[in-house]
Amino acid sequence: MAERLLQSMSRVAGRCHPDCVKASDEQEDYHASQNAALVAVNLISSARLILKLDAEFTEYSAQFLMDNAGKEDDPGEVDQQRNQVTTENCLRYLAENVWTKKENGQGGMDQQRPVLTVKDCLELAFKKGLPRREHWAHLGCTFKAPPFACQIPRVPVKGEVVEVKTFDEAFKLLVHQPIGAKLHLFSPQIDNVGEGVYKGLTTGNETHYVGLRDVLIASVEEFEGDTVAIVKICYKKKLSFIKVSLSVRFLSVAHDGDESKLIAPTGLLVDFCVPRLSIN
Repeated sequence: MAERLLQSMSRVAGRCHPDCVKASDEQEDYHASQNAALVAVNLISSARLILKLDAEFTEYSAQFLMDNAGKEDDPGEVDQQRNQVTTENCLRYLAENVWTKKENGQGGMDQQRPVLTVKDCLELAFKKGLPRREHWAHLGCTFKAPPFACQIPRVPVKGEVVEVKTFDEAFKLLVHQPIGAKLHLFSPQIDNVGEGVYKGLTTGNETHYVGLRDVLIASVEEFEGDTVAIVKICYKKKLSFIKVSLSVRFLSVAHDGDESKLIAPTGLLVDFCVPRLSIN
């Protein structure tokens, strides 16, 4: 029965219930926890491929991290009967969570949880392991995982999170594998970057600071006389690779007297981290 469940989940991977589509349409352009989870699983997938723990690039479930963040294992509350993958339990789950319209779903749960960081997600993966992406709900699914989801196989992930503050330190880690970071976003510069180089803050009254976004740095290269990082970013619900200048530094983004928007001298990329995986 468990094998049949995995096969059926693989066949419908990426397809959404209408409630999920509606929730996604209503969601703001940026969901910090989802983005952190997406960066975390990409870092793990890349590291596992480089270490030859996976024969090919394998996508793991970011939604698994969303579903399990902030939860503590409590065997006393486990209902062993409902944990079994049976036709009866599958039908019960569908009746209670999918076929019955509920006003307060995953969105209410998200509002009660603290915002996840990439470090949080990596540490959760080290603790619980990760199922493959096609064996779990899609990212942003509004339905809670069924009790029998604990039967879905997970790949054990062992290691530690390494954090550094300067790009010189981060570059030493990047030699071995992609790394996570946060990127200062300015608009409309980020919207108009295209195939060019993102240089962040420029002069002009139209520029405004969007905020920090979790990204993955894939590599560093020279482009038109500038040293740039090749960065994978999710912006306005779209994944893309952009070139980010490593030579740009700035003092502040406050042009309206709002002290909360002041930023100390910094580069566009900050707060670097990487999962250092154990092969044992």
